[in-house]
Amino acid sequence: MATCLLPLPPALAVRPSLFSADKAFVGISSRGSFAACCAKKKTSFVDQILDYIEGGPKLRKWYGAAELLPKDGSVLGADAQEEEDTDSSDDDEVRDAVLVTDGDSDLGQMVILSLIVKRARVKALVKDKRAALEAFGTYVESMPKDASDGASLRKVLRGVRSIICPNEGFLCGAGSLKGVKHVILLSQLSVYSSASGIQSMFTGNAKKLAEQDESALINSGVPYTIVRTGVLKNTPGGTQGFSFEKGCAASGSISKEDAAFICVEALDVVPQKGFVMEFHVTAGG
Repeated sequence: MATCLLPLPPALAVRPSLFSADKAFVGISSRGSFAACCAKKKTSFVDQILDYIEGGPKLRKWYGAAELLPKDGSVLGADAQEEEDTDSSDDDEVRDAVLVTDGDSDLGQMVILSLIVKRARVKALVKDKRAALEAFGTYVESMPKDASDGASLRKVLRGVRSIICPNEGFLCGAGSLKGVKHVILLSQLSVYSSASGIQSMFTGNAKKLAEQDESALINSGVPYTIVRTGVLKNTPGGTQGFSFEKGCAASGSISKEDAAFICVEALDVVPQKGFVMEFHVTAGG
């Protein structure tokens, strides 16, 4: 995939990599375990991205995006291209795209925005393609969310190298993930499993889907990263540290923004087989 050498606008400065050796962000104790880490931030990452998105066509053009086209939700030549893609061989296509399986959700949109900043090729499963086009322009290739049969799924996965699943429910019904090199699953299974009483009644179905997703992913044969988090909250991210301790996800919490950030950062670290990590934010980071 070609790399754009244009400098980022000041508003798009992002946090250092969670998976790098930046001691200001991640610490490793002498016993080899992850310690709390800290990330200081003046402005919310999502606020910065929204400033960019709302900058309009002029800023998008400067950044290298094509003009927004047709108000009917389509892109010029898209239908013809889709037919051509259907007839082409999967083996002939370069796999450099990242598929976000729930592009309509708040968390899915945060993942998409982070990927746009990384200049990744993004595909997303959405319910409303026109709304997605208006929100993200031609930065994102929107695909119908109800594509569940084999032929539709193959079309969705064409050109996809990695998948990020910000919510449960996709993997357990996806079937073959042939050609995909890495799947990242944001799992709330620890939270659902720790629920009790009336709360467990409301999370029962979600827990079942989360269990099925994790099982399907582990048995898929595709390298995977399962990111188990605490309760997801609509709070600003990047203001506290992270704690990586076994079982911490069941009792902690984390902002959706931080969860999205970690999922995107995990793209750069592909395990040989599989990797499961648990984390939540630490108070007063």
